[in-house]
Amino acid sequence: MLTFKNYNIADWFSFYRVFAAPFLIIIAFLGERELFSWLLLLSYSTDMIDGQLARRLKITSERGSQLDSFGDQLTLLAGLIGLLLFEPNFIIDHYLWILVPLGLYLIQMIIAFVKYGKTTAFHTYLAKLSALTQGVFILWLLFFGPVYWLFYFMIFLGTIETIEEILLIFLYPQWVAGVKGYIWALRDQRRLKKESIAKKNSP
Repeated sequence: MLTFKNYNIADWFSFYRVFAAPFLIIIAFLGERELFSWLLLLSYSTDMIDGQLARRLKITSERGSQLDSFGDQLTLLAGLIGLLLFEPNFIIDHYLWILVPLGLYLIQMIIAFVKYGKTTAFHTYLAKLSALTQGVFILWLLFFGPVYWLFYFMIFLGTIETIEEILLIFLYPQWVAGVKGYIWALRDQRRLKKESIAKKNSP
């Protein structure tokens, strides 16, 4: 049975994002753009802290990886709802571009649930760069207005990052966390050992 003592400091930063997301959405529906923007900035800041803490303190875990990913997903959802409410014209004008990575992301989620029964937590370099770009774009748009080259760069990164995640799902027969990227996955001993065992057990 898990208790509060089972969670470490990095987990609590992830918990903040999880708990903050519903309040962010409520604040967005109340029309409090400035408050929403600052609190969203705080949530994105905790995303940069928890992973660094976990690695430096050597307290990484599968549970922590899943919690981190869940917090990221909820923060992104809150950010998108905020944009939809505060910048509806921008969303309407660019919805086809937005649907490309979003559609691929939904496909990736479905494949992961079918194969693993839960979402992935690979935390690849591309995923981190994509999340950082998304955060910067959304916050900049809320505070100052759109930067179009950054928007298209965000769409590009989100698309190739999600394609990489789909490829990784097919590479790994079982759920794993902490995969740097597709090239690293090809040499990942966790995957190679599973393949070797499967070959030995096959008739």
